[in-house]
Amino acid sequence: MGQKMEQSHTRTAKIFHWSFIVLYVYGIFKQVNELEELEDRGLLIFEIIFASLFLIIVISRYSYMRRFKTFLGAKEPVHVVHYYFARSVHKAMYACFILLPLTGLMIAGLYTQGYTVNATPDEEQTIMDVVLDLHGFIADLSYMLIIVHIAAAIYSRLKGEGVWSSMVPILKENKPTDNKIIKKISSIEEKVYDKVQTFFSSNKK
Repeated sequence: MGQKMEQSHTRTAKIFHWSFIVLYVYGIFKQVNELEELEDRGLLIFEIIFASLFLIIVISRYSYMRRFKTFLGAKEPVHVVHYYFARSVHKAMYACFILLPLTGLMIAGLYTQGYTVNATPDEEQTIMDVVLDLHGFIADLSYMLIIVHIAAAIYSRLKGEGVWSSMVPILKENKPTDNKIIKKISSIEEKVYDKVQTFFSSNKK
C-alpha cells in the first residue's frame, strides 16, 4: 500500500531549501562557544539579528513547504509507513529549527539581564544553565535528524525513486535501479513497513 507522487518542487521551494542549508551551516561555524564572548556588544547585537532572521526564514519556509507532499517526484508508490516516518522526521527537524533561534534569543535576553552560568557543577542550576543545556540538546538533535535526512536522500537516490531529482540539481535519476543488492535491501525494507503497518492496524481493533 502506498501513495504515488508525481510532481516536482517549485523553483521557490528549491531556493528556500538550499538557501536555508547555507544559513544553517553558517550558523554552525559562527556559533558562540563561550558565554563571555557576548560581552562584545557588537557580537551580541549580531547574534540577536541572526537568530531573528533565522527564525523568520524557518517559519516562512515551513509555511510555504507544508503545501507539498513529502515524496514529491516519486516514480513508484510510497509505503504509508515510510511516508509517515519521513513526515515525522521533517516535522521534528522544523521543530528543532524553530527552537534553536528561540532558545538563542532567550540566552541573549537573559545575558543582557545579568544572568550567567554557575561556577561549579555542584551549585544549583540557574535559568541560564537550563536554557543553555536545552539549546545544546536541540542543536545535537538537529544534527542527528539532518544525518538521517541526508542518509535517506542518498538511499532514495540509489534506489532511483525520483525524489532526489525533485530537489537536487545533479545526479538525476532516469529510472528505478537495477542493482540487485539495492533491490534486495528495498524488498526487505518494504517487508518491515508491512509488519509495522500490520502491528498498528491490529492494535486499533
